[in-house]
Amino acid sequence: MVIEHKWKKWVYFIIPMAGFIIFTLFPFYWMAVTSFRPDGELYRSWRAANATPFWTLSPTTEHFRDLLTNTAFLQWLMNTMFVALVATAISLVCGLFAGYALSRLKFRGSEFLGTAIFITYLVPQTLLFIPLADIIRNMQIGNTPWALILTYPTFLIPFCTWLLMGYFKTIPKELEECARIDGATRFGAMVRIVFPIAIPGILSAGIFAFTLSWNEFIYALVFLSSVEEKTVPVGVVSELIRGDIFFWGQLMAGALLGSVPMAIVYSFFVEYYVAGLTGSVKG
Repeated sequence: MVIEHKWKKWVYFIIPMAGFIIFTLFPFYWMAVTSFRPDGELYRSWRAANATPFWTLSPTTEHFRDLLTNTAFLQWLMNTMFVALVATAISLVCGLFAGYALSRLKFRGSEFLGTAIFITYLVPQTLLFIPLADIIRNMQIGNTPWALILTYPTFLIPFCTWLLMGYFKTIPKELEECARIDGATRFGAMVRIVFPIAIPGILSAGIFAFTLSWNEFIYALVFLSSVEEKTVPVGVVSELIRGDIFFWGQLMAGALLGSVPMAIVYSFFVEYYVAGLTGSVKG
């Protein structure tokens, strides 16, 4: 029985999990290897003698130096961080109050409104950026971070609202009722009772919104034109691909450095993120 149990564990768990982990992490490994590979190895044919496509024999930091000194990558990084933080804060505040209202307050059309809000998230961004571009032009905020800060919530708020609405439904109403019996107002019970309990869901929605803001490409490509105002996803692609020439070393170095902040965020809050998603599904 012990041998059979170990055999099933290897077949049904360890081997599939190892394959999934390798498949998931291989792009990051390839980015790291390419960013440290010198040009002599980078553009060498795989069929050449002594070719090592999956590792490098003489790693170099030349591509990172070129990226940081010959491009505005640090400025792109600060622009992306500023836009992502502000857009996430706006979307999270709006999603908190909207999600609470739709989950706790019963009024005519509340169920339909909750579904309609989530459906708006499913509208493709390629359809929305055309009317949004007209709005940005009329407000005269094109080629500024505020063009992104005001447009990102159009797809962040619906999902944050839906996620938090599902999480709020898992919190017993009796806790609020007890607080209101003791003299607390609805707003006080919401802020002092519901929101502290919903911290896993709030962090989950915040991480999701921050991730989308950090990686968003279409709006940043359309609304930002000057090099200094670009974000990391747009700047790396537009400035390091010139015509039909791809600067693969700098491209991979930029992609690797651009993914580090998100890896740090997920490593610190992964438990809250999973708990928030699990709570919302139960709701």
